Amino acid sequence: MLILELFDVKFLRLIPLIFLLALVQSCSSPIVLKVSPTTEKPTTTVPVVPCPLTGLQAPNNVVPTRPAIAVKVDNYPNARPQSGLNNADIVFEEPVEGFITRYVAVFQCQSPPLVGPVRSARLIDVGILDELSKPIFIHAGGINPVVSAVNQANDIENNLFTHSQLEQNPPGRYAPYDTYVVPSKVWQFNSSDTLPPAPIFDYAFATPAGQKVTSINIDYSPTNNGTWTWNGQSWTLSYNGATQLDASGTPINAANVVIEKESVTFGPWVENSEGGLEVVASQTGTGKASVFRNGLEIDGTWSRPSLDGAPILTDSNGNQIPLNPGRTWVEIVPDQVSVTVS
Repeated sequence: MLILELFDVKFLRLIPLIFLLALVQSCSSPIVLKVSPTTEKPTTTVPVVPCPLTGLQAPNNVVPTRPAIAVKVDNYPNARPQSGLNNADIVFEEPVEGFITRYVAVFQCQSPPLVGPVRSARLIDVGILDELSKPIFIHAGGINPVVSAVNQANDIENNLFTHSQLEQNPPGRYAPYDTYVVPSKVWQFNSSDTLPPAPIFDYAFATPAGQKVTSINIDYSPTNNGTWTWNGQSWTLSYNGATQLDASGTPINAANVVIEKESVTFGPWVENSEGGLEVVASQTGTGKASVFRNGLEIDGTWSRPSLDGAPILTDSNGNQIPLNPGRTWVEIVPDQVSVTVS
């Protein structure tokens, strides 16, 4: 009985196969099985869209449709720690009266919540602004001849003395170190201006040949004796041996430090009650330059025929020096100021 049941089960399993064979034999033409070929979608690489002033990929791979904002930031010891410097695309450190320094912090791809403290303009700002394709310039006044020169520069002037609605006064800060701005509100106030700046520098991840260095000291003045130190990933800033921090407590850092040596004279305008004379820098022509990136020093020259364009950095062979994508700190160093590299 068991053998019959097993036979029945095997026979039942064969029925579909027998039926299929009978069907094939009854057909006048053979059955052709059509198999749809599997098509793999070709992989496409989306080109990286870089920020014009850093060479890094733009947010969401789209450059924001807005101009650069150049903010005049104080760098006197009482002004520290400053806000927003670690979010800047470029920071220019410039000598002013007595060779204390101030910053022009430039923002385009990033929008930090607060930048400052904001201080007054100087004549040397004009040459910086003209590099940035008509930026919005944020400053807190200035002496009359300087404000007049700024008004004639290639910029959109937002003097906080006449645009007080842009001014912020965060708690815990006291005059004259309590004037700040919010970049997003500045762009909103200047919403009709939508043109991003043109690039200033060339960028490349590939590291050019250079001399290994670990630190760069720029002795502007007793209050602004600055040292950049290579930590293996970026350059970090200290003044008079103390690490420079931003308001969040993060060390100030940059991917590149560019030193541009410039001829400087003084006057004729007096800038303060102590008799400090206005610094006048030669921001066109040529001069010595050094680019520091990836723990290396590449020496060369800067050249700028007119204020209409940015300085071009070239090495000893006349080739343009590429910067490491990221934030760049431009040091405008008078010929009288010593620079020590180790």
